[in-house]
Amino acid sequence: MDKTAVQLKKGRKVALWAALITLLLAGLKGLIGYYFNSDVLIADAFHSGADTIAIFASAFGLWIASSKKNRRFPYGLFKAETFVTFIIGCFICWAGIELILQGYSTFSSVQNVIAFPYLPVAVSIFSIIVAYLIAKIEKRVGVEVNSHSLIANAQESFLDIISSVVVLIGIVMSYWKIPYIEGVIIIIIGILIVKLGLENTWNSFLVLLDANLDEKLQNEILEIAESVPGVEQVSDIKIRQAGPFRMVELEFMANPSISLYHSHDIGNEIESLIKNRYNSIESVFIHTEPSQNKDIKAIIPVSEVDGLSSKIYGHFGRAPFFASIRISNGNYEVEDFFLNEFLGKKIHIGLSVVNVIIKYDYNMIFTSQIGEIAFYKLRDNYIDIYKVGESDLTIDEGLKHYLENKLTRIKAPTHYANESIVENI
Repeated sequence: MDKTAVQLKKGRKVALWAALITLLLAGLKGLIGYYFNSDVLIADAFHSGADTIAIFASAFGLWIASSKKNRRFPYGLFKAETFVTFIIGCFICWAGIELILQGYSTFSSVQNVIAFPYLPVAVSIFSIIVAYLIAKIEKRVGVEVNSHSLIANAQESFLDIISSVVVLIGIVMSYWKIPYIEGVIIIIIGILIVKLGLENTWNSFLVLLDANLDEKLQNEILEIAESVPGVEQVSDIKIRQAGPFRMVELEFMANPSISLYHSHDIGNEIESLIKNRYNSIESVFIHTEPSQNKDIKAIIPVSEVDGLSSKIYGHFGRAPFFASIRISNGNYEVEDFFLNEFLGKKIHIGLSVVNVIIKYDYNMIFTSQIGEIAFYKLRDNYIDIYKVGESDLTIDEGLKHYLENKLTRIKAPTHYANESIVENI
């Protein structure tokens, strides 16, 4: 059984048990209220009955959501749970309105209670304890499986605790023949319940319309995608809420020179990172487009610092200096020169330089030779390597050759100017 099915089954099981216990509690309050002629306890029994329907509806929605995907419903039926949340919100509103009406009716009625109602008081206290336990379990499991209907029911159960406290006060006040304070409190609680119902109804309505309700998650996914080597720009992120789960659609731009196979690998890495971090994300759809970015950040090894007239050095890692170049819309300029501070190292000089290039998001280098380790590190980070001749070529001449498509892209590591391992683009 996959993760999705396990989550839905767990949520459904909790909802069914909560519905059964709430139904038994409603029956007990109704029976005791009828026997002791307690209108306020009977009204609370009807309130619990409405909760039972709402909780059962949640279980029903989770059951439908657990149906397997098919040709007719390729995305599954997860939104059935969201639709049930909408219905539950309506029930909560109805329960709040009923409570307001009940509170209003107490203004003009006084119960004639002779003996102190010990059993109704005991039932009310028992109801408070049970409501608290149900609310805690529903909230914990609802958050765990990301079930909005269970979370909504938990919120309603917490309000039931307050409602039951008011009912308890009302029972005692009926004995003392003081109904007015009870009515005011019941009306206030009814208004709060209606507010909660409207919030759940509105939020589930927005989810059914595929509204973006989690901008924080969207920004976090953007950061994850942009951290993956080879992603030049994330152009679009869409998040759809489907019941307890989310479905993500992401479009990113990659270097147009990399193969479809490598683009697919980048997409798989993004998908894996997102799914491993968020259990609530059921699927991630990745789409790749070639980058349309006209600006290129390039590095060229040089033997001197003389602007565009600087001579290109014959070996990548052992160059005394590096020129930082920006190429944009057929134009180019030298942005800065950097001293090769790794020349004092005995091994892996090229790799050390490459790590700096990767860190500062360069996407191209020009060189005549490059070692094996440096080459594969650049390739794995989707940085293009173009071959320039070993003669006394200047930066200006080398970049003109590049813009005239006279340079070839190095496809394999080389320590020597061996043209057999250099392929035309």
